[in-house]
Amino acid sequence: MRVSVPWPHSDLHPNARVHFMALARRKKAYRTGCGWEATAAGLRKIDANKLAVLITFNPPDKRRRDSDGMIAAIKSGQDGIADVLGVDDSLWVPTYAVGEPMKRGRVSFEFEVLE
Repeated sequence: MRVSVPWPHSDLHPNARVHFMALARRKKAYRTGCGWEATAAGLRKIDANKLAVLITFNPPDKRRRDSDGMIAAIKSGQDGIADVLGVDDSLWVPTYAVGEPMKRGRVSFEFEVLE
């Protein structure tokens, strides 16, 4: 199973200085958008106790980014995908990779059910 979602808005980065209500709106929009992307990619509820997840970041440009900032920025997106799969993201075993930059940036999730 695989899904690719848009690069998170800069307001979702943990170092961004954003009003808490504006941040809440951004998080909700990103969570909902990622959920719709997962549904459009054909993901549905699955019966699994644990998922191995490869998360690949393809940034929008060649600027250097810290990994913990990228991971924190996609948290609400992960929650949206977890909603669609019916498997809480606390049951995910994530592996992170940074790919080549691409126009507008993307984040890809590849899932494998673990027994």
